[in-house]
Amino acid sequence: MCLWEINNLVLSFPKEKMKFLFSCLYILFFFLFNAVNLSFAKEDCLTIKKNKIKVEAWLSKKYEKKILDIQKEFLEMGNTKVGLFVYPADNPSRVVAIGPCVPVYLAQYFLKKAKKYSLGTTHLVNQGLISENWFGMGTSMFGKNSMSPITSQQLTMLMDETLDTESFQKMYRLLTVQSKKVKIYGLILNNPRFLPSNN
Repeated sequence: MCLWEINNLVLSFPKEKMKFLFSCLYILFFFLFNAVNLSFAKEDCLTIKKNKIKVEAWLSKKYEKKILDIQKEFLEMGNTKVGLFVYPADNPSRVVAIGPCVPVYLAQYFLKKAKKYSLGTTHLVNQGLISENWFGMGTSMFGKNSMSPITSQQLTMLMDETLDTESFQKMYRLLTVQSKKVKIYGLILNNPRFLPSNN
């Protein structure tokens, strides 16, 4: 069938039937698109658990000579791939990023290492900006509008050994809720890095 024959066939349909046909097609594509999107977006942590947790840490340059020993220490817990980097200054940033599929035992273990090797934790990064199975320590790759300050009391709550992974992750998300408005160049503007909360 030629293109002009298809065109004539389409034009021969009454307008009401065409509207109904296009409406049905629109609804069908809408549901198909959402079903495909949800299947990718809702990939749960059980599926991701098959992958190792990737740990990337920026350490003070005073630990440069001990980096291989520290790497062994970071691999002790198992189920991890570790990348260590020497920070060009004495003190790396005290920012930590914990992906939503990092189990609590690993998250707490590496929070302790952050205290030991990068002077602790003062800020946490919103999970919408990081991979599900990634832990970043001493990282300076995120802007201030992507993270939230954390107090020592809040950090103590995260380190509670009675927490399971779900409770830990829920608390982490509550502690990293971003402000919709931020101060930029003396003006109060919409946060360019704002992500909706998924509590």
